[in-house]
Amino acid sequence: MALDEGKLMEFLGRFVGDLGATIAAGNVVVGHRLGLYRAMVGAPGTSDDLARRADCDPRYIAEWLRGQAAGGYVTYDAATDTYSLSDEQAFVLSDPAGAVYAPGAFLFALGTLRAEERVAEAFRTGAGIGWHEHDGDVFVGCEQFFRPGYNANLVSGWIPALEGVEDKLQAGAKVADVGCGLGASTILLAEHYPNAQLVGCDYHDGSIELARKRAAEAGVADRISFEVASAQTFAGTGYDLVTTFDCLHDMGDPLGAATHIRQALAPDGTWLIVEPFAGDEVTENLNPVGRVYYNFSTFLCVPNALSQPGGYSLGAQAGEQAIGEVVARAGFTRFRRASETPFNIVYEARP
Repeated sequence: MALDEGKLMEFLGRFVGDLGATIAAGNVVVGHRLGLYRAMVGAPGTSDDLARRADCDPRYIAEWLRGQAAGGYVTYDAATDTYSLSDEQAFVLSDPAGAVYAPGAFLFALGTLRAEERVAEAFRTGAGIGWHEHDGDVFVGCEQFFRPGYNANLVSGWIPALEGVEDKLQAGAKVADVGCGLGASTILLAEHYPNAQLVGCDYHDGSIELARKRAAEAGVADRISFEVASAQTFAGTGYDLVTTFDCLHDMGDPLGAATHIRQALAPDGTWLIVEPFAGDEVTENLNPVGRVYYNFSTFLCVPNALSQPGGYSLGAQAGEQAIGEVVARAGFTRFRRASETPFNIVYEARP
């Protein structure tokens, strides 16, 4: 074996960076759970200062801050021995309701990794692992991972990009949010379109229970009806809008879901399909975003699809062509890319 020392050191450097990021994920989640980032906003201080603010042990806080500074997540001033958050760090780390909230993604990732032994066994057997079988942090973390993107884009960009949908929502459209999880998207629509009639459904009863609780906390429970049902069985017809947010690719039977959605829509209705950003070819997805989605997909999306009947396992990097084929086979005659962000592609399908 002839090794190129330069290439070897480059690869080892990548490995060390990945190892540091992997173990740092736990510390980011600790910062999330204890409110450490929020306690730092606009208030530089020593480790003892942060320990007092957060009511935590100073020695733990000191080590946590040093690791965060080494990773570039907080800023260290050696002259004063103080730590702070820049505006950019605070924007990404401290506000769960903001346009970006990185700690939620790490919560999602750590919850996902708790299934490592079962996933490894599934590699050997080909068996599936249902969404409902995962750690509870997967459900909460998934919502916190995707919700900032919905907050930033759903009402301001994605809905206006659909033909005639915004006017219908303002007038009182009938809407089904399919695969709604903890209801982040459903609640957001209810808050911005008070005349709309909303139904949220998900096959996971634990998620629906949390969705009802969160809708009540947001003051919109009277405008949303939640039900435990799959994308192939949810109730109702004549919907002006059906939405699926980052979930179609997780289904073992996306064609059955698409067919049921087609039947549930009004003749002039719209299906809003939000999916992870992906190209049709593997080479188009060999980038940082693709890396995130392929790895989540290996633990969550593909196992969930394989746990269900239907014969599909699209995965989180399915791409526009694969989604379009499912839509066309279900009887939709119009399909287009309506909008996109660095993390999502938004499709419009119509009968």
